Amino acid sequence: MSVFPTDDRETRSLTLPETLESVRGVDLHLHSTSSDGKLSPTELADLCHARGMTHVALTDHDTLDGVEEARQRCRHHGIHLMAAAELSCQWRGIALHIVALLPHGTSRALDAGLASLAHARELRSREIAHRLEKVGLDDGLARARREAGSERPLGRPDFAAALVSAGVVPDIKTAFKRYLGAGKRGDVRMHWPELATVVGWIRDAQGIAVVAHPLRYGMTRRKRDLMFSAFIEAGGEAAELVSGYQNPDTTHDLARQLDFHGLYGSIGSDFHYPGGALSPGTISPPPRSHVEPVWCHPSLRGFACGE
Repeated sequence: MSVFPTDDRETRSLTLPETLESVRGVDLHLHSTSSDGKLSPTELADLCHARGMTHVALTDHDTLDGVEEARQRCRHHGIHLMAAAELSCQWRGIALHIVALLPHGTSRALDAGLASLAHARELRSREIAHRLEKVGLDDGLARARREAGSERPLGRPDFAAALVSAGVVPDIKTAFKRYLGAGKRGDVRMHWPELATVVGWIRDAQGIAVVAHPLRYGMTRRKRDLMFSAFIEAGGEAAELVSGYQNPDTTHDLARQLDFHGLYGSIGSDFHYPGGALSPGTISPPPRSHVEPVWCHPSLRGFACGE
């Protein structure tokens, strides 16, 4: 069992507030080149330092590969880093993302789950490459890998970039419009594990399961209630109250939902690349509410206090 401890006594001691609306310097949803981000874990840690972050979580898609590198650089800057990952799953046929906050590191069950997700992504990449060969993208898998620039799992944006570099399409937008968008030839559906299965992996590692960006799944409020109920029944305990920029009225309503269900609230920018609208720590202001911050969870108080 590999473990990434969260308490580092060499870093400075900081105490986070017990309300979400007064928090500063916290971002619990960040991506690096270990999945689909554009900065290495080290570069991301440097940017977090420049942005004044004190407590962060690296939440790459379905992997913990960048955590140790990020931890070493965060330690240098005095930043407290939480081992984490954003895991893919489904509920009633809807693709969901669940952030696993892992104060005690990983476990055999979680490691096996991550391996299964990596295998599913590899099979999907091969199928996308096979389909795109029929529209003129020769050696598509290798081309997409070159565009990715690393051994991380490939995604449709990598194949879109490969289509552009091969001269099949003039730009990324056209690549998705013709070949990679919903229902197109290169849109290969993933068969993600069920919500309860993924939450089970997280609980096996003594982690906290967090619904990522719950407002982005196109659900009605009623359907989101049903999803939260299923999530809680499986052992889930938190959801992101704020993810990047959000409408204030919608965020207030989401706070009421989380309070009704007794879920902890998390916050994060969902940062992927510099130069866009979002940077580490860039989120809409959390509203005043009764929702407890996720770092008030008994398992995360050490992380919150910097012990």
